Amino acid sequence: MKTNRLVLGLSLFLIFCIVSCAANIELRKKQAEASRNLGEAYMQQRDFSSALRELLKAEKIYSKDPYLQNDLGFAYMAKDRPDLAIKHFKKAIKIKPDYTPAINSLGTAYMAKKDWDSAIVCFKGIVDDVLYATPHYPLTNLGWAYYNKQEYELAEKYYRKALDPEPNFIIALRGLGQNYIAMGRAADAVAMLEKAVKNYPLSAESYFYLAGAYSLSHEYKKAISAYNKVVELAPDSAFAVDAQKELEKIR
Repeated sequence: MKTNRLVLGLSLFLIFCIVSCAANIELRKKQAEASRNLGEAYMQQRDFSSALRELLKAEKIYSKDPYLQNDLGFAYMAKDRPDLAIKHFKKAIKIKPDYTPAINSLGTAYMAKKDWDSAIVCFKGIVDDVLYATPHYPLTNLGWAYYNKQEYELAEKYYRKALDPEPNFIIALRGLGQNYIAMGRAADAVAMLEKAVKNYPLSAESYFYLAGAYSLSHEYKKAISAYNKVVELAPDSAFAVDAQKELEKIR
């Protein structure tokens, strides 16, 4: 009889411990989520130092949240610390292996470190994910990675794939235009970059590369006009400085 009571008492104690532990975990999750939400609000305001402070606070409370780890990666990317961003993107993926946005983010962090091969592995792992709502992002990233590896035919392949679902995606349009310039295909570069500025007429960067394509085509009057447009749209930018230098060369 005493043995039965002892077993019953022990069982009740264990049940109590399990319930208490589960309740404690749920409380910690809610506290961490509150800090994470505040951190995300700071990121939207581009106050990345405050965002990082809140996100790190949330991590101390409950670290097994893949969305929190992804946010931490973004915050470190904004602080120009891709090495730390990689660490947190990897944590997010370890917690949630099918977390495709985090895999894409890990690839962009590798690109920030110019580790093109590691980036390519990440992007290739998600381009065939039919459930991923924005496949043009990893496809464009693959194009940029191969462009930087000077593998221009592969870069063209992925930029074109990116433009299939999103024909006016400016990053892919501009990237493909740059790729054609590198390949010496002036007419194709002009066509692609003219489409970019037509759809995004306030993009100084697109006008800058279009001017380069015009120069490659020996259309110097058009190149001068495009470089002047860069200076008009973004007078204090690095593109404007480079545009002025190119204008002096042409003149």
